Amino acid sequence: MPEFRQNMISKEWVIIATERAKRPDQFLPKKEERGLPSHREDCPFCPGNESMTPPAVFSIEKGESWSLRVVPNKFAALQSHLTTERKREGRFLKADGFGIAEVIIETPIHNRTIATMDPEEVRNTAFAYRERYLALSKVKQIDLITIFRNYGERAGTSLEHPHSQIIATPIVPPHVRNPLYQSQLACDTYGNCIYCEMIDEEVRQEVRVIQESEYFIAICPFASRSPFETRIYPKIHRSSFGSVNDEELMDFAKILQDTLKRIYYGLQNPDYNYIIRSAPIEDCDVKYHHWYVVIVPKLTTPAGFEIGTGIYINTTLPEDCAHFLREVEI
Repeated sequence: MPEFRQNMISKEWVIIATERAKRPDQFLPKKEERGLPSHREDCPFCPGNESMTPPAVFSIEKGESWSLRVVPNKFAALQSHLTTERKREGRFLKADGFGIAEVIIETPIHNRTIATMDPEEVRNTAFAYRERYLALSKVKQIDLITIFRNYGERAGTSLEHPHSQIIATPIVPPHVRNPLYQSQLACDTYGNCIYCEMIDEEVRQEVRVIQESEYFIAICPFASRSPFETRIYPKIHRSSFGSVNDEELMDFAKILQDTLKRIYYGLQNPDYNYIIRSAPIEDCDVKYHHWYVVIVPKLTTPAGFEIGTGIYINTTLPEDCAHFLREVEI
């Protein structure tokens, strides 16, 4: 029997279409092995091609070379020399495209990804995320910092080399602001963080928990919008990713890699997006918000009903997806 499920934070609804549900193993993509080389002469992110990118704003060195570089995005949609002034054009509102866009080149090795990197490379990536988050949060015009990773063509990437992106903007869009409003309203009503309540309930029910570490928990959420949607939450209340300490950061790197390994091996290396959802800069230490990571494997495509209503149809139970990922050997 199909059912509606509501996201307890955002209040958005999804449909779990159990009558046409697929088993988790039916989503395994039928595609050729990527078979990428470890180095490409024409790749701007490979060692030896540093002149093809702007100079690094942050790097981690290893011996006489580098193990991670952060560079300004050469083809950024936003530019840091513009203003943030809002302007009227009749009854319409517009502003210059101010913003800061950076690329984290996660490893010098062209054919790796988070799931197959050395643990040290993943720790370096997490460390770079935090350092650049903190640096960009000091820019007074910036209100929101979004860290994300697009993996594969279906996820919107055009470069194979392992990389993530950071985009800092002076605008907090409704897509981000509305869940913040809902969590603030819940905190005003009940006096505590609704994310913490949700995490406690997921632990109590157990069925959607993929794995736990000392400081983090990975789950397939109750109201998953698509098959194998996965979220990683800190178990200690923190509204901003920038507030994570060193010990927690190392634990985060491990559970992020372990979770992506389960997706990589269990689902045969699907394309995916992941996003670190952190509070806007002005809300970096509030009681009502809780930062997290959302991982969305690109296994289905939203169609007319989803686009028209905003209600996503998920054909697989998140409980089954969590069980499947728990059983993957990593």
